[in-house]
Amino acid sequence: MTEIPVDKLKDVFDLLMERIHAGKQVLQIDADEFWSVPRDQAYDVYSKPQDLTIGALSDSWSYLEDMLSDPDRVVGYGFVWLSEVLRAIGDETVS
Repeated sequence: MTEIPVDKLKDVFDLLMERIHAGKQVLQIDADEFWSVPRDQAYDVYSKPQDLTIGALSDSWSYLEDMLSDPDRVVGYGFVWLSEVLRAIGDETVS
């Protein structure tokens, strides 16, 4: 089990956002579609995933924007959509 203090997670996120914000106002991600691994298979590292699906960053971002426009639409799965977007940003900004 991994324990992640929420306040430290926020600090790390803020630090990373400051780094990106200092350089750009809009991030452009070259890719849109990505492989998605179902949750029950993603953490079973002793078995090869069998049911890969295709996700789209544009969809994930759209769902997140929907939550911004209507806070009643906020759902915990938003962390999954956010992780997909953050992964793409991380892959694009690796230096």
